[in-house]
Amino acid sequence: MSVAAASRKTPAPVSTCAPPVPVERLYRFSAEQYDRMAEVGIFRPDDRAELIEGWIVKKMGQHPPHARSIMRLNKQLLRLLSDEWELRVQMPIALAHSRPEPDVGIVRGPDGRYEDRHPRPAEIALLIEVGDSSLLADRRSKLPLYAAGKIVEVWLVNLVQGQIEVYTQPRGGRSAAFRQRQDYVPGQEVPLLLEGKEIARLSVSFLCLLED
Repeated sequence: MSVAAASRKTPAPVSTCAPPVPVERLYRFSAEQYDRMAEVGIFRPDDRAELIEGWIVKKMGQHPPHARSIMRLNKQLLRLLSDEWELRVQMPIALAHSRPEPDVGIVRGPDGRYEDRHPRPAEIALLIEVGDSSLLADRRSKLPLYAAGKIVEVWLVNLVQGQIEVYTQPRGGRSAAFRQRQDYVPGQEVPLLLEGKEIARLSVSFLCLLED
C-alpha cells in the first residue's frame, strides 16, 4: 500500500460512551449519616436530593403540570385539615433506610413534634405523589418503598392517564407492595380518610388538571 493510500485510511472510531460505573466503590449511607449531612449543610435546598434505600438520588425536575397539581392539593387540603393534622409539601419522612420527600403528606400534629426529626410511618395518615414524567419512577421505586415502611395509604395522582390511584393494605418484606389498589377516574371523587374517618371528597378531574 502506498503512503498516500495509507494516509487515506479511515481512522478507528473513538468511543464516546462514559466509562462504566465502578460499582464495587459505591457507598451506601445510613439514614443517620444522611440526616447528619443535611444538618451540617452539605446539601443545599436547591440540590433536590433524597435518600432511597441508602443511595442519594437526584430528584426529577418539575414540569408545570406537576407543580400545578401540587398547588391544587395544597390549597384544598389546607382548607380541610383540622389543627390535629399537619400538611407537608415535599418534605422528608423517616423510613428505616430512606428519607424520601413525597409531594404531599398529611401527618399527625402539632408541628412541634418534628422539631428535631422527620415524621415516622405511624404518624403518617396519607402520602401523595404526583406522576407525570416521574410516573415510572413512582411506581417502581416509591410505591414499594412506602409499602415496606407500612404507610397506611398512598395516592398516585396519575397525570398521564388522568386518574388517581389509591393504594392501601401495605405488605412489607422482600416483595413489599400494596395489596389493595383502587382507581378513581374523571367524574369521580376520592374520599379523604384520616384514621378511618371520611373528611371530604376530592375531585379527580380538578386534581388531574382536566378542569379549572
